[in-house]
Amino acid sequence: MGHVTGSSFRTANRRPQTAIACRMYTHTVNWDDSIFRAINGSSESLSPVMHFFSEATNHPWVRMVLGLIVLAMAFRGERSRWTVIQALIAFPIANGMTDLFKRFLPEKRPYQELPDLVLHAVGNAQQGTHDMASMLGTSAHDAANFGTASAHSANMAAVAFVFCYRLKWWGTPWVGIALIVGYSRIYLGAHYPYQVLLGWTCGCVAALAVTKTWDLVVRRREAERRSLETDVAE
Repeated sequence: MGHVTGSSFRTANRRPQTAIACRMYTHTVNWDDSIFRAINGSSESLSPVMHFFSEATNHPWVRMVLGLIVLAMAFRGERSRWTVIQALIAFPIANGMTDLFKRFLPEKRPYQELPDLVLHAVGNAQQGTHDMASMLGTSAHDAANFGTASAHSANMAAVAFVFCYRLKWWGTPWVGIALIVGYSRIYLGAHYPYQVLLGWTCGCVAALAVTKTWDLVVRRREAERRSLETDVAE
């Protein structure tokens, strides 16, 4: 673990012009910065776990396990099957929403602008490496692009929302996973807390839209079926 000395300059050249807006912005940044530093400065012993949850789907065996879970739920019953399908629809939408935020409201990631960031290196990566993707155990694309809204957090929040909405308490383990994933992104310096929060929000909004649209379609199809049965009976 390395710690680059220096002071934060997140607010430089980014403050609003009006006095009230400036005070609100500064207060929010200070609040966000305090939470970030508390999490980012957590024990290095958490690093292996945080790296795993941050990039778990990059591991082939994790993908295999997730695939088996999807298959098991698909064959378990109609309710579980429709839940999985809705989750598979929701998380790409959530991911797309974060991409829109990054494109039209670009905000830097912590490791792109904080000189005093605590770097929790993965594997044998050393402090000072220019290969940030190697340092953080993430993709080169992820290391280079903006971090306005956390896609990792959004995707897991979307899945957790759908599972809780459809399966009630059976979905709570996914909420725990979504929270750990968001925490890991802050711990590793990939996102600020507000970026993770925005990601969770994108995930919940996307999942809500999918589940409500699904319910609407089901109700309409059921109404059409009953109407058709009534016409046939007459």
